[in-house]
Amino acid sequence: MTQSVLLVNPLYGPTQAELESNYQVHKLWEASDSATLLSEIAADVKAIVTDGGSGASADLMRQLPKVGMVTVFGVGVDAVDLDYCKVNGIRVGNTPDVLTDDVADLALALCLSSYRQIPFAHQYASTGLWESQGAAPLTTKFTGASVGILGLGRIGQAIAKRLEGFKCQISYCNRNERSDVEYHYYSDLIAMAEAVDCLILAVAPTPDMAGFVGPDVFAALGKNGRIINVSRGLVLDEPALAEALQSGKIAGAGLDVFVNEPLINSDLLNMPNVVLQPHVASGTVQTRTAMGNLMLENLANFFNDKELAAFVA
Repeated sequence: MTQSVLLVNPLYGPTQAELESNYQVHKLWEASDSATLLSEIAADVKAIVTDGGSGASADLMRQLPKVGMVTVFGVGVDAVDLDYCKVNGIRVGNTPDVLTDDVADLALALCLSSYRQIPFAHQYASTGLWESQGAAPLTTKFTGASVGILGLGRIGQAIAKRLEGFKCQISYCNRNERSDVEYHYYSDLIAMAEAVDCLILAVAPTPDMAGFVGPDVFAALGKNGRIINVSRGLVLDEPALAEALQSGKIAGAGLDVFVNEPLINSDLLNMPNVVLQPHVASGTVQTRTAMGNLMLENLANFFNDKELAAFVA
């Protein structure tokens, strides 16, 4: 008998095709009346397939009492109600490690793009300004910069390794100090922000961290400071960030994630000191394929009563 799963949102095409070839897939986003769909499939669906942005709320899982697993196409599980899962014995799988390198690569690309103003320089060259106005304005050297990383997990450590190649002075702020690294540790984010030129957000956030990086952090960074976010949009106080950028309280930002994505705060658009990306840190064919394979392995293991290949709960 083919197992039934609820798919909350569209996935990477090849992964979704493989999912549909092996399971009876109910597509929540296509339902004209989601409550009716959930009522009709409640007796059959035992697993929810989702991504880090959509997650799985307690209300959704409550309507599917047979669900024993939520499998996430991504690392972040902050949109999954983990407390509800714990109380109700629901396993939660994700896809760590396979996207670490790509996210770390993009974090460094955003650093370089911000410091060296690569998007602006491209426009300067491609629109004829180089010819009409002469040499482009000078930018800021990145090699040797003092960089602080908020969250030194898998991705944070991969970013730090890349920063070593740029001879950066590396600090980190974590819940606990790590014994396996020699980077400078700060238990207080404000103290670290005061000491660095660039703050990279790589933390795995919880819902209570909304706006965690706000005006006090921007003030501590100062007028030469920059913010890079490859974590989650909710970590940043976006209106305060826009004001800090517009007023020159900080020098620039490189952002891959946003609070209400795909909508972006209009105040952050068309700012010369902001580099924007449409949440593509893990967006390579190789990594999305590996993420899909791991997610499908988690799902198959669940239905075959085997240990999950990667899980958080």
